[in-house]
Amino acid sequence: MNKYMRHRRLPSCSTLMTALLVAVLVVNTFLFGVSRAQAETLEELQAKVEQTNSDYDAANQRVAELQKQIADNEARIAEIEQQLPEQRLKAAESIRAMYRMQQGSMGIIDLLLSADNFNDLIAVVQYLEIIQNKNSDAINHLVDLSKELSETQSSLNAQMAEAEEQKKAAEDAMNAAIATREQLQAEQAAQAAAEAAAAEEALKEASTETTFTNASGNTTEVTTPSTPSAQNVDWSSDKTNFVSSWGARIDAYLAGSPLAGYGSTFAEAAWAYGVDPRFSPAISAVESTKGRYNFLPYNAWGWGSASWGSWEEAIWDHTAGLAAGYGGRLSVSGAAKYNPANPNGWYSAVLTQMELI
Repeated sequence: MNKYMRHRRLPSCSTLMTALLVAVLVVNTFLFGVSRAQAETLEELQAKVEQTNSDYDAANQRVAELQKQIADNEARIAEIEQQLPEQRLKAAESIRAMYRMQQGSMGIIDLLLSADNFNDLIAVVQYLEIIQNKNSDAINHLVDLSKELSETQSSLNAQMAEAEEQKKAAEDAMNAAIATREQLQAEQAAQAAAEAAAAEEALKEASTETTFTNASGNTTEVTTPSTPSAQNVDWSSDKTNFVSSWGARIDAYLAGSPLAGYGSTFAEAAWAYGVDPRFSPAISAVESTKGRYNFLPYNAWGWGSASWGSWEEAIWDHTAGLAAGYGGRLSVSGAAKYNPANPNGWYSAVLTQMELI
């Protein structure tokens, strides 16, 4: 089943015919107002939104990785620099000891010849070898530390240069993301204007009823919004500020519900897919009273036969679906697709909830 179509139960023949007629009329109204070229442009922009978000996240992830490597290398450099003075002293002493041994080679020969027996001779040789190895180890250790210091410093310099490049890439990706989302906003506004008459007609039709059946198959009260369409979302801020601002607003809206505390998840997913951040939370209110009465586990949106293992997974999937199947915003045509049996009541109810966020 296409998860973007919400079929819960089989209605009666008369209800089905009425729903189909309404859906055809609404969709035709939408298509007369919005051209195929506009719809294709919107799809292209939403794909670009996802790409810019992916580019931004990838650049930031690389910056984080580089910063960790830089911190590790800086710590190692500090450790080596702390060890070097003592190691230089040890190496200098070893060099002097080796020099003295070379200068006193005749004394060493006398020491070897003075051995009383073969075992004493072996003991003397082993002793001299231990001294030689100790001196050599001290010198080699200094050489190794100096080489490691040089290599680590070179690696650090390269990482710092790449980190600056990745920061610039992240900044460029964010600027592209903002520009793309602003372009998407303008396109969505143009589409909303094109279907303004259909929106007013939908609200007018909805106001003639007191209840409607939502996509979950439950009876829901018809509510009247103050405006025929949702206000535009401001996409001019960066991701951090967008998520912070909208996350707080959505948290306030969802307070006391099973979805409480997931405002930032809704906002982050909305940013990633270029979706109105109010859209998914508002649908959850209409379909499940903000997650209190779910059709299936973590399905707060009356969405087909879908279920999830967590709210976070569900929110991200639902938001992605709103981008792919519904243009990322509330529209009359989208309402006819989401709830074909009762599009007008659904549109009116969701819009009312969006106005509360």
